[in-house]
Amino acid sequence: MSTTTEKAATPPPAPAGRRVRKPSMGVQNAAGWLFSTPFLVLFTVFMAFPILATLVMSFTDFGLRNVTRPWEANFIGFENYVKLFGDEKFLKSLFNTGYFVVIGVPLTIAIGLLTAVLLNNGIDRARTFFRVGFYAPVVTTIVAVAVVWRFVLDPSDGLIAGLFSEVGWSAPDFLGSEKLAMPSLIVMAVWRNVGTVMVLFIAGLQAVPTEVREAAKLDGANVWQEFRGITVPLLRPTILYATVITTIGYLNVFEEPFVMTQGGPSDSTLTVSLNMYREGFNFFHMGYASAMAYVLFVVIMGITVLQLRLLKDNTK
Repeated sequence: MSTTTEKAATPPPAPAGRRVRKPSMGVQNAAGWLFSTPFLVLFTVFMAFPILATLVMSFTDFGLRNVTRPWEANFIGFENYVKLFGDEKFLKSLFNTGYFVVIGVPLTIAIGLLTAVLLNNGIDRARTFFRVGFYAPVVTTIVAVAVVWRFVLDPSDGLIAGLFSEVGWSAPDFLGSEKLAMPSLIVMAVWRNVGTVMVLFIAGLQAVPTEVREAAKLDGANVWQEFRGITVPLLRPTILYATVITTIGYLNVFEEPFVMTQGGPSDSTLTVSLNMYREGFNFFHMGYASAMAYVLFVVIMGITVLQLRLLKDNTK
C-alpha cells in the first residue's frame, strides 16, 4: 500500500529533450538594477547631490542672498579654507572637539568593556534587566537626557547639589563654569553612549571559546591574567570597531553642547559641528560652513585611517 502511494506521489518525468532554462545574465542584471533603483534615486537626491553641492559651495561665498539664486554665488577658490585656520573661534572649536574625543573615547571604551565583562561573567540573576538598563540611554532622546542631566547638575536644586549640602558644601556650577562645562558634557556623553559599546563587547565576549579560558585556568592563570592575556587579545577586532565608531561619533558631537550649553560659557563647549551649524544656519555663511564641514571630514578620515593602521596589525 505504501509502495503504491509513493509511486502516485512521484512527479512524472520531464519530457525528453526539454531543458529548464535559467534567466540570462542580462535579465539578472536588469532585475538587480530594477530593484536597486528606489535606493539609488533616494541616495542620489538626499545624499550624493547634497555632498557634491556642499563641496562646490565650499569654494564660493554662498550666503543668504544666493538661496533663491545659487548661480550668482562668486567662486573664491580656497579663500574659505585659508580663512578657517586664521579664525580663532574655529581653532577653539577644533581644540574643544579634540579634547572631547581624547577624554571621552577611552572612557567610553573602558567603561563599556568593564560593564560587558561584569554582565557576561559576574552577574547571573536579572542579567537581561541590567543589559536593557545600560542600553536605555542610547535610545532615549537628547531632550529627555538633557532634562535629567540639567536636574542632576543644577547648582541650586539639583541632585548633586543636594549631596553637597548634606556635608555643608555648595555645589559648583557645572554647566556655567569654563573649566567644568566640557568635562560635564563628556560624562553625559559617556553615560549616554556606553550602552552601544557594551553590546558590542558582550557579543565579542560570547564569541571567545570557553575551551581557551578553561585551559588558562588549568594552567593556574588568575582572573586578571586571563583577562589581559586571553580576553583582550581575542577582543581586539571588537575594540577596533568600537573605537572607530565611537571616535567618529564624538568628532561629530553636536547634540550635547547644543542642548545643554549652546557652546558656552565663553565658547568653552563650542565644537566644530556646533560652530558649523551657527555659521550655516544662524549667520547664513553657507560657503564658509561647507568648508568647515569638509575640514572635519578630512580630520575624521585621517584619524580613522590612522586607527585602522595602528590597531589592525594587532587583530591578525
